[in-house]
This record gives sequence, C-alpha cells and structure tokens, in this order.
Amino acid sequence: MGPWWYSQFDPVHEVSQAAKRSLEAAFPAQEKRLDALKLCIDEVFMYLEENLKLTPQSMSDKAVALDELQEMHQQVISSSLLALATLLDILTSEKHGLENTNSEQKRAPKARSAAISHAEKLLSAHKCFLDFLRSHSSAIRSAAYSLVRSCVKNIPHALNEAHIKTLAPVILGAFQEKEPTCHSFMWEALLLFSRRFPESWTTLNVHKTLLNPFWNFLRNGCFGSQQVSYPSLVIFLDCIPPKAITTDKFFLEFFRSFWAGKIHSQSSNTDQLAFFLSYRECFLWTLHNAQRYCDGVEAIHKFRRTIVDEVLLKLLWCDYLLVPSSEEKLKKIDKYQVGHVQEFGKCITEILSGIYSLEPDLLSVFCITFEEKCLEAFQQSENIENHENVDKIIRFLLSVDLHGVRNGDSWPLSYLVGPMMSKSFQLIQTIDSPNTVKFMVVAVSIFGPRKIVEEIMREQNESACLSEKNRDLSLKQFLQLFKEIFVPWCFKTDSFTLTRLDLLFALLDIECFSEQCESIILHATGTPDSNYSCVLALVLEKMREESTRMKLHLDLSHHELLNSAALSVTRSIPPFGSSDARAALGGMTEEDQTYFVSENTSISIFEEIFQKLLSFIQTSNFTWVKSANELLKAEEHITIKGSESPTSVLEMANFAMEVLNGSFFRLKTLALLPDVLAALFVIDWEHSTFEVFFEGLDNEAYAKLMNRCSFCKSVHAFRRKINKFIRTLSPDCRRTLSSTLVRVIRCVVCNEDNLEVDKATSLGCVYFLDVVDSLWQGQVEEQTLLDELLYKGDSWPLWVAPDIKDGQRSATLKIESNSSDASEDHRMAAFVDKLISKVGIARVIAGSISSEQVMTSHCQYHRAWLASEMLCTWEWQGGSVLTSFLPSLIQYTGDQDSFASSDNLLDSIVSTLVDGALVQGANSDMSCSSIYPALPESIEQVFLRALVSILGTLFEDNIWGSNKALEIFNLLVDRLFVGEDVNSNCLKILPVVMSVLTGPVFGKEITDTSKRNEIHDVVEGWLQRTLSFPPLNTWLPGQDMEDWFQLVVSCYPIRGMKQFRPQRDITDVERGLLLELLRKQRLASTSAAFNKLPVVQMLLSNLTVVVVGYCSNDFNQDDWEFVLYKSRYWIESAVVLMEEVAEAVNDTIANGHISGILEMLQHTVSGLDSPALKLASNALIAFSMFCGLIGQETVEKENDQNPLNENDQNPLRPEKWDLIKDKILQGILRLLFSTGAAEAIAGSYSPVAASVIATSRLGDCHFWELVSLSAVESSSHARERAVKSFDMWGLSKGAVSSLYAIIFSSEPVPYLQYAAHVILSSEPVSDSAFFTQETTSLLNESDTDDKDPLASSLETKIQLREEISIFLEKSPLEIIELDLVAPDRVHVFVAWSMISHLLASPSSPTKEKLIQHIKDSCNSMILDCIFQHIPLELCAASVKKKLSQLPAGISEFAQAASRAIKDNSLLFAVESLWPVGPDGMTSFAGAIYGLMLKTLPAYVREWFNDIRDHTSSSAIESFTRTWCSPPLIAIELSQIKKANLSDENFSVSVSKSANEVVATYTKDESNMDLVVRLPTSYPLRPVDVECTRSLGISEVKQRKWLLSMMSFVRNQVA
Repeated sequence: MGPWWYSQFDPVHEVSQAAKRSLEAAFPAQEKRLDALKLCIDEVFMYLEENLKLTPQSMSDKAVALDELQEMHQQVISSSLLALATLLDILTSEKHGLENTNSEQKRAPKARSAAISHAEKLLSAHKCFLDFLRSHSSAIRSAAYSLVRSCVKNIPHALNEAHIKTLAPVILGAFQEKEPTCHSFMWEALLLFSRRFPESWTTLNVHKTLLNPFWNFLRNGCFGSQQVSYPSLVIFLDCIPPKAITTDKFFLEFFRSFWAGKIHSQSSNTDQLAFFLSYRECFLWTLHNAQRYCDGVEAIHKFRRTIVDEVLLKLLWCDYLLVPSSEEKLKKIDKYQVGHVQEFGKCITEILSGIYSLEPDLLSVFCITFEEKCLEAFQQSENIENHENVDKIIRFLLSVDLHGVRNGDSWPLSYLVGPMMSKSFQLIQTIDSPNTVKFMVVAVSIFGPRKIVEEIMREQNESACLSEKNRDLSLKQFLQLFKEIFVPWCFKTDSFTLTRLDLLFALLDIECFSEQCESIILHATGTPDSNYSCVLALVLEKMREESTRMKLHLDLSHHELLNSAALSVTRSIPPFGSSDARAALGGMTEEDQTYFVSENTSISIFEEIFQKLLSFIQTSNFTWVKSANELLKAEEHITIKGSESPTSVLEMANFAMEVLNGSFFRLKTLALLPDVLAALFVIDWEHSTFEVFFEGLDNEAYAKLMNRCSFCKSVHAFRRKINKFIRTLSPDCRRTLSSTLVRVIRCVVCNEDNLEVDKATSLGCVYFLDVVDSLWQGQVEEQTLLDELLYKGDSWPLWVAPDIKDGQRSATLKIESNSSDASEDHRMAAFVDKLISKVGIARVIAGSISSEQVMTSHCQYHRAWLASEMLCTWEWQGGSVLTSFLPSLIQYTGDQDSFASSDNLLDSIVSTLVDGALVQGANSDMSCSSIYPALPESIEQVFLRALVSILGTLFEDNIWGSNKALEIFNLLVDRLFVGEDVNSNCLKILPVVMSVLTGPVFGKEITDTSKRNEIHDVVEGWLQRTLSFPPLNTWLPGQDMEDWFQLVVSCYPIRGMKQFRPQRDITDVERGLLLELLRKQRLASTSAAFNKLPVVQMLLSNLTVVVVGYCSNDFNQDDWEFVLYKSRYWIESAVVLMEEVAEAVNDTIANGHISGILEMLQHTVSGLDSPALKLASNALIAFSMFCGLIGQETVEKENDQNPLNENDQNPLRPEKWDLIKDKILQGILRLLFSTGAAEAIAGSYSPVAASVIATSRLGDCHFWELVSLSAVESSSHARERAVKSFDMWGLSKGAVSSLYAIIFSSEPVPYLQYAAHVILSSEPVSDSAFFTQETTSLLNESDTDDKDPLASSLETKIQLREEISIFLEKSPLEIIELDLVAPDRVHVFVAWSMISHLLASPSSPTKEKLIQHIKDSCNSMILDCIFQHIPLELCAASVKKKLSQLPAGISEFAQAASRAIKDNSLLFAVESLWPVGPDGMTSFAGAIYGLMLKTLPAYVREWFNDIRDHTSSSAIESFTRTWCSPPLIAIELSQIKKANLSDENFSVSVSKSANEVVATYTKDESNMDLVVRLPTSYPLRPVDVECTRSLGISEVKQRKWLLSMMSFVRNQVA
C-alpha cells in the first residue's frame, strides 16, 4: 500500500494518474479506499519514513550520473512529504471519523492515533523538517511547507515549545522565499502558524528575521506571486500581534514598501488589479483597526490622520498626478498598461468613500489638498505643464463620478467639488481659460447644472440655495442666473471658445430647456460679426444634439433673424461655410425631425443649393453632362449664373454638398427632392465617366481636372450612402426622378463626343442599371422605365417606331428615313445591344416578367418594334445582327418552355419586316446575281435583309418549322397579285425570301397532300408564266421577265461544294416545264443573234445550273453540248479577264514608276468585280455536276459485264466528252495560274503589292473555291498542257511561281491554297516544282548516263527553288519565338509538308539527293517548333490512354501523325489547315512529324539524340513509341515480308510480335544467323543488329560483317 499511496503524488502527471486509476479500480468506493488506507497505516508510514531517509547515493546501485540521482532524490522526497501531509489531513480529520459506521468506527481512532504517533516520531526524527524547509529544491520546500501546515493544523499539541522555537525563524522568516511556486504553500503555513502560535513572535528578532525580509518581499512585488500574495496581506496584518510591532513606523513602512512594489505589477492587468484591490483593503483595514494599536479617541484620530497624510496624500495622490494625462504619452511609457490609470483612480476614490463612511472629518484633509491643487492649476492654466495638471484633475473627477457619484455617494459634491467651485468660480471667469471652463463642463455634466450653480452661488448669496418648498422660485432664479451670468459670459465676442459653448449647453436643464435655448438664440443672432455665422452653426448643432439627447422637441422656426441668417449664408459668394445652413435645416439622419428654420426658408436654401450644383454641372467638359444640365434647369425659377470662375464654382459646389451631407433628409418633405437627386445622379455619373475617359491617358490630363474629379468622387460616396433612403421615395417622386434620368442616359449614349461609342454605350448601361437598382422595386416598373428610355425621339428609331395605345403595342414603319440620322440610330442600337448583354434579351425585347421564379413574356411589354429596328440597323460599333443580337434572340426563343409567348413576339417581328419589305421592295440585280441564295449582308434593302436574316436563322435552328414557312409563303403568294396586276415589290422580294423558305416549304414535314399539291400548283403556275415570255435572246425591258425567271430559279435550290445536289423533290410536270424552258433558250440561241447583255447571260446561267441539277437524266446530246458550250464560254471569259489582269500587273511592275505602282495595281484589280466571274461561278457548278455524272458513268462502265455495246445511245459516254472536258479544265487551271502569277509578279516588287492582288480575291472566295475544286480534280494531261501553255505566254513568272505565290499568300483563300499544294506536290508539276532548271537538267543527265549512282549523287549538288528554300533554310530560332498561328510559322510548316510529301512519293528520282540536301542545309530544330504545338508535360502521363481520352491538342497531334504514316500522305491535314487556327495547326504539325519519321528517320533520330532536356526527350519518346512507332514498324516488317529476298543460300523470316527480322546465310558448311531488331520507339532509337549463331566463319570476319551491317541500318537516311 505504501508505494501505491506514494505514487499518487508523483510529479509526473501520467504516473500519478495511473496510480489513482489503479487504486480506484481495486477499491471503487471512496469508503473502501479510506478503509484500506487505515488498515495499512503502519505500512504506509514506514514506507514514507524509509523514503525520507534516502540519500542521492543510496538511490541506485548502478553507475548513474550524480545530477540524475539528485533529481530522482528530489522527486522521491517531495512526493513523500506531500503524501505524508495528505495522509495526516485525511486520517486526523474529524469528519472522516464521523462518516464511518460499525466496525469502521473502531478503526478510525486507532488509525488516528497511529498517524499522530508516527507524525510525532517524524517531527523528532527530522528536527521539525528543517532540512527540508531549507532545501535547495523548490519542490521539496513546497512539500515541506505543506507538511508543516498539516502538522500545525491537525496535531498542534505535538508541537512543543522547543518545536515552536525551532520552526519560528524558518516559518515567520519565510519571506526570503523567492520562488513563486512555493508562495501559496508558504502563506498557508505562515498564516496558520502565526494564528495558532502568536507567542512565536516573541521568540525571535522580529525586525531582523521577519520585517526586513518582508519589506524586501513587498518592494520586489512578492517576487512574481502577486495573484497569491497580495490577497494574503490583509490576513497577515490581522495575524500580527500588536505588541510585536511599532505601530506608526510599521504601517508607514508597510505602505511605502507595498507601493514601491507596484512597478512589478504594471506589466499585467490582472496583477495590477490585484495590487490596487489589496492596497485599498489594507489601507481601509488599517484605519478600521486603529483601536488595536492606539488607546483613546485622540490617539486613534491622530494615527488615522497620519496614515491619510503620509500614504493617501503624499504617496497615492502625488503619484496619481505624475501619471501623464494624454493617451499618447501613456503609450510611449512602457510601464503603464491600458487600465492602470482607471484602476489607480478607482483605488483612490474607493479609499475616499471608505474614509467618508468611517470618519467624514478625515476627508477634509484630502479635500483641502485637492482644492489647493485645483486653484494652483487654474491660476497657471496657460502654462503647458499646468494645462496637463487640469487634465489630470478632470481625469480624477471622472473617476470619482464613475466609482463614487454613480454609487450614490454624496461626499464628492458636498466635500470635494462644491466648496472648490464656490471659491474658484470668479477666478475661472477672470482667467477665462479653455481648460478651466472644461473643468466646469465636466463638473456640471457629473453633478447637474442646478446643483453646480447652487454651489457656485452659495458663498456669494446664501439665499440662492432654496428649500424644496420654494422649488419653482429656485428654478426661476436658476434660469435668471443662466441668462444674466452664463449666457453673456459664454458669448463674449472678444474671446469666444468652443469650450464655453460646451459649458453653456452643459447647463441646459430639462425643466427649462426651451427658455434657455431661446436666450441662447437671441444672443447668437443678435451680435453679428465676422464670426457669428460659425458661432450660430455651432449653437444650432449643439441644440440639436441636446434636444435629441433629452428627447425634447424644439421649435425655433419663428425666429426671423435665424431664417434670414441661414438664407444669407447660403446665398453668399463665396459662401461663409456650410455648417450654419446645415445646422439650421436639420435632417442629418432620417430620424432627425428637428428643423430650426421655416419650410419656406428651407425651400429657398435648397433652391440655392440646387443652383450651385447646376453651376457645377454646366462647367463640365463632357457634352452629355452639359446636355443633362439643360434638362435639369427646365424649371422656370432656376437660373444659372455663368460669370463665376471654375474655382468659385467648385467652392460653391463643395458648400452645397456639405449642406446636403448634413441636412439631406430635410428634403424628404419638399417638392425639390427629385431635382436635387437628379443633379446628384448626374455628378455621380460624371465621376464614372472620368474613370473611363482617363483610362490609358497620362497623369497630366488627369491633373488638370483633379479637383473636379475629387468632388465627383465625394458625390459618388454620398449617393451610395443615401441609396437606402432613395428606395423609400414615394412612387410620384421616383417617377419624376427616373423620367429625368432616362433622358440623361439618352444624352450619354447619343450626345457624348469625347468618348468612343463603345464606352459611351457601356456607361449608358451602367447608368440604366443604377437607376433600376436605386429607384425601382419591381419588374413592371422596370419595363415602364425601359419604355421611356427607348421611346422614339427626333432621330430614333430610324426604321420602325413604337405605337402604344390603350396598352396595346404595335409598330409603325418609317420607310422614308433620312440617312443623316443614322449616327444616333447606330449609337442607340449599340446601346440596346450592350444592354441586352447586361440584363438579357428577355427583359429588353420580350418584356419578360418573372412570376414565381418563371420568366414569361407579356405582350403588354414586348418590344417587337425594337427587335425590328435592331434587325434593320444591321450593324453598329461593337456588334451586329449576326454576331450579337440575332444569336441572343434565337437563344431566348429556344430556351422558352412554351413557344406560345416567343412565337407571339417572333410573329410580330416577322410581320413588321414583311410589311416593310413589301413597301421597300428589292433590286433585281441583287436577286439574279447568283444561283446561291443571297447572303443577308449583301442585301441593300434594310427590311428585306432583316427579314431574310431572321427567317434563315429561325428555320436553320429549328425554332420554326414547315408550318410557319407555309404561312409566310401563302402570305407572300396572296400579296403577289393585286387584282390582275402584279405587285412588283412582292415579285422582287419573293426570290430572295424563297431562298430561305424553299427548304421548309418543300420539305417532308408537310404531310398534308392537299397542301403539298397547292404549293406545287403555285410553282407550276410560276413556271407557266415564265414560259410565256419570249426567249432571253429577245430580251425586252419592262416585262418583269427578269423577276419571274429569278423567282423560278429560287424555287429549285442547288447546294453543296464538292458535290452539288438538288435540295428538293419535284414533280414530273415541273421537270418537264424546266427542261422545256431551257430548250426554248437553246433553240433560240441558234436562230437569233447572240445577246451579250449581262442580265440575260446571268439569267441563262442560273437557269442552266438549275436544269442541269434537276433534269440531267432527261438531257440529250444537244442539251449537253449547249450546256458545255455555254459553260466553256463563260469560263473562258473569266480566263481572258484574269489573264488581262496578270498581263497588266506584269506591265505595271516592269514599266511602272515607283511612286504610282500601288495605285495602278489597285486600279487594275478593281475590274475583277464583274459579271464574268459570277457567270463563271455558275459555269463551274454546272461543269462540276457534269463531271460527277461522267464519273458515275465511268464507274458503271467498269462494272458492266458487257461493256461493248455499239447501240449505246447514252449521251454521257465518257469518250464523247474527253476533249471538251480537258479544254475546260485547262481554262480552269489557267485561271489559277493567272491569279497566282499576278500575285507573284507583284510580290517581286513588294509584299504590299502582292497583298493588293491577294486581297482582291477575298470578295470572290466562292468563285475561287469552285476553281480550286475543279483544278484538284484535273487530269495530269490537262495540268501538263496548262503549265506549258502558261509558261509559253512569256510573263515574268511561270506556272510554278504562281502556285507558290498562292500557297504562301498573305491573304489565303482556303481551297485555293490546298489546290496549289496538291498540284505542286503531284506529277507532272512536282518534277520541276522544287528544283531550279539547272538542277533539273543535271539530274536528268545523271539519270540517263551509265554512271554509278553513288558517284553521280556525289557529283551533282541540287539547288532548291528560292520560293521554297527560303522557308526550309529559315532559322528555327526565328520561328520558335513566333505565335503558334503566325503566318511565317505556317509558311515554314507548309514548305516542310511539301518536301515530306515529295519524299513520300515512291517514284521520286531525286529522293536521295534531296535527303542529303536537307541533312546538309536544314536545321533539325524545326522539330522543336513542331512539338511546341502540344503540351509535352502531358505526353508521358497520356501514354496508356485511348485516343479519345487524350487531352486537347495531344489527341489531334497523335491522330494526324498516325494517319500520315499509314496514308503516306498529309494532304488531309493540308486540306483542313486553312483558315488557320490552333487546332488545325496542331493536326498539321502532327502530320508533318509523322511523315518525317517515315521519310527522314535518320534526320529525326539525329535531332532526338541532341536533346539535352531529359524530361522533354522522355515525353517525345513516350509519345512516338505509343502513336507513331507501331504503324511504322508494321509497315517496315510488311515491306520486308513482301520483298521475298530468300534464295538457296539466304533466307529471311519476320517476327511481328518481337519486331525482329532474322536473316540466315548458309554456304557449304558455313552458316550465320543475323537478327535485326527494331526498338519500340523506332526510329528515335537505333536498330539493333546481333549475330545469334555462327559456324565456319572466322570471328574477325564475323565482327566485320556485323559492324558493316550495323553501320548500314543505323545510318540509312530513309
């Protein structure tokens, strides 16, 4: 049990807790544990006694360090002492004995006596534990104090006189203990010992043994144990025997030493609090217990007086006055904590309260000193040091208020402040210092005005202090004194101070508040001087504060002097200051209802304020702000003075804002509120305009307007502050304000010249949203605001105006609009577009209002007129119908759950546009210019353009279907005739609209047979009417012939690019009528003169294309001859035109002057926009369809089992048309060469000149795409003839140069580049496309001579054409810094693709020489440029992923590389390269890499081996191994397997699974096996050659053969 008990006091927490838990587990009940302890009492004591006998040396028999032994010994001793102390407390306590019952009651006395016996033995054996009490270990000393305390408490009878005499010096002299952790045990032992054995004080030298250490203990702040020691001091005082000390000397030294230790407590707020609390307790205990030390009343009073004089006055009060008064000085002094001054003052105040309750006369000592100090400070108040003394007195007075007056003490007034004020008031008046007055203000605020005035007048007139019975008279006299003495004194004009004003208002009494205010106002307005305005403002502000504090209503509006003073200040130029008017008006907060001027005066003041704001607005640099000024001053009574300087205007504006800032809420009840708010909105908006305007400008421009900007910024901040108030305005007020603001927004959008349109419209949107956010509380109100904002003005809208009557909305057409108004129209359109992007088209156009979180379009609010106007405006700065408005409209309609509401809106829009188109009509020239439907942007008539664009989008995106198309079709059919007359406008727009309607009208969605028949009947009727006209050759104007022809053509659309197909099914009747119409023109062409009118030729070409597309199966040979004849004629016409241009360019460059070449080139290409190209386009479509039919016939003939049929009457037999087809293709190729030659010739002068030619093609992209498609399909024979004929022409640039000019053009046309690439890379052009003529001839000679190929290769050095070598030999370092889609990078990649494509050709005779040239002249870093197009860091991580799972970029690159290897071509990547984009360039780069791996393996391997970045090389190898090597290895092995290289001595076997080729050589008795192994990352890693078996061959020869083989396979270039 001994170790068990001992372990519970182990200093290691874990050990002690484990011991306690184990004891509780063995004896769960507390009674059982106590019982067990009693049973084992002897054992426990014996164990603990043995522990106390231990020494460090006896602790262990092992070689343990002495310091460790000492530490172990200290732990054992301290734990044993604590265990003994606790054991004594438990076993000797009486309560434990009472709790036990039965047998346990018998053990308790026995255990108690045993414990006492053991304790007595221990006391004797260890000499009262003196060695432990004097131990160097603090833990042992603490435990020893605890054991002594337990002995004194539980067994005092065991301590005899000898024991007491032994313990007294140690216990009572324990103040030498400096270890704070011991102090709590020390105090317990010391206090208990002193109380139990007071005679022990007589056994020692008290002064030497106890007091000297005690004073040192106090001076040192109890050595850090303030929280424990300070609360024990008052108990210690109570324990001291009176006879043991000299009273006066002891207490004075005690308080001085105690106070000296204060410095050690100032670093901690809790220590500081403990110090002052203990000091107050000890001080008051000393006064209360004076009779213990003094005999008689006089002696007691004298003792108390001494303590008060020496401690309170000379120590506490003097030190308190030394503490700095300002917080800044306090912060600079480290020794003062935040709460030091407050606790100090509280301590003194509570001591004074205690003195007053004990002996009031003692308080007079302090009060006299306080009064003297106050008078001294007042007399020298101008001195800085004494100025601070006044502040210290005030600080003390506030502490007295907090801890005395508020607790109900009367002494602060009657003893402390009252007498002092009575004596010093005249002095205060005479000195008239702000500090002395400030003291009076504090005193009045603490004790109240009546009491202070009563105390002041007490000495001068005793009758002033009246009894309760004469309270009314006293109040009257107080008011009289206030008016006669205090008001005149506080308003002394020679030295007015704010402090006196504070005193004046501190003297306001709630019972006579109004009368006092009246007297103050009379004085404030009755003494006008240069400063009176300021004084009046301060007075009014103070009155407002006091009336609010006292919750009293003060009405001063009847004071005419006050009204006139406030108004005069407002009208002054420059203004005196804003405070007077602001204070008089009131309304600084919404709750502030105290107004000191009349309503009429308030209105006049605010009118002046409004005028000052308008003056500021008028001087703005922005046009819209000045325009807004005209809107704001629409009131007749508002006049703007224009003579003020900008400085004075800004000064007045600042004055106005200061007034508004302090009294804005006074406006709430005045009619001027909307006008003032509108002015604030305008100035606030000017602030945001400044921010936009100065963006990107230099600081100098901003500096000139910095003051104005700052003012606008302050208004912005003020507006944000009152936003909540603005939302609470009445509906009428909000309506008036918003009406003004929307007109201001129109000014911002339409009138501002200093801002770009985009910035102006953006600001307009911001301001509109600001108005919505600030003013409107619902969506219906927002729609009303939008109506007002967008309503028609003088020049907006331009085409469609709103018409709102009785809540119904409709649109009014404005066909005769003046184009000069387009500027505002475009600005408003840009604004509407920007607004839609901000808030959505649902709110702006559809007028949607959400109901239960669902947006629904209301016809009451939808703005079909606005949508029509936007569609008619077409384009504006920053947007257009096609790029922004129409996509938004379509997205909105597509997102609607129910189409009913959106259909209503769309129906209204389309109906408006149809009406406009019918009124406006269309140009016939536009409608017949092409077989393809006219692009909306090419239509000049605004309504027709808008109609086609919206209908095309609605049908294309499946928003509308066939039923809607049929409705519009029937509508236009009904409008086509007016009686018997044709509606010419309807006839003119029908072909254009039919280009959009044909698909859905003739589609299969219309299943109703009757409706379909009606449609076909209409179209057949149009065909019949067209047939009734004479042939086109006999053209006569004025018969609507052109319009009917074009209408018929529009009903039969032809679509496609590579393959042209009809887009609808037609009836046999229609087919017959169409064919009859074409044959009518064919027959007329043979019998009549040829009509070359462009309109005739265009109509004929359109008709030809349509009939070929829809009726080709019914053609006879004559029909085809006619079609091909006309097609060739139209194509040749274009060829002649292009060759004339090329020749003109050639002559210009050869003969032109430097200064005028560009202008001449511009003039030359201007003629290309002619009908010839449009006719040629149709001819190319017809020819393409013809070639497609010929191709089908060829395929069918090849598949025919009986091809020889002499009776075959098929007009499309291929052999019939080969000659004419070749001639047409030659003409098409000449078109290609001509435009390229023109650019190449111009490029020889300058890139700018070449750009002029290239740009001229952009307007005819469709034509050149048709030319390219036919050129790509041309035969080798046609190409050869075309090249030869073109080169014979004699221009400075030939066919090859022309193709290079196209492919490297600065303005690419996608299919044109592709066609040039294909022709250059294929025979017969490729033979001469890459090398100079000298190289070609040398190569041809070397091929025909019987020379060794290797020798001829070495002798002949090739030279590439300049057009391609300039890019191949370009330094990759220049390319690697360029953007990934930069033109120069594209051109370099194209050059490499052409070379790679040439090398991939199996029949190229120049392959070896070209490879060697690349190796010698071209930097392999081009591959670094290629790999810039994929993120290399992702390659390694994507190795095991499928192609579809690869990250963006890598997927396209990998797919293109793999396909290029498998197809042995990269034309697929070239075809999709233009227009150039990141994705296309990535695929193109991948294809080039794949083909280079196949055609230039050694070249790529050499580049790979030079890579020094391990991360990059690993990524590239991982990518190649995964996506490129497998197809390459498969191709290599497949080629070896197909070669069939085996004979009787040599055999080859291929292992695809192991990527190996095994060659076995056998000759007689000799044999050898060579294994050629392809690495998994082939060709980046070299091929491995190994000899696996050898017999009969010497090792030297074997090694020689092996090295030769290895050198050959590793160094082969291709």
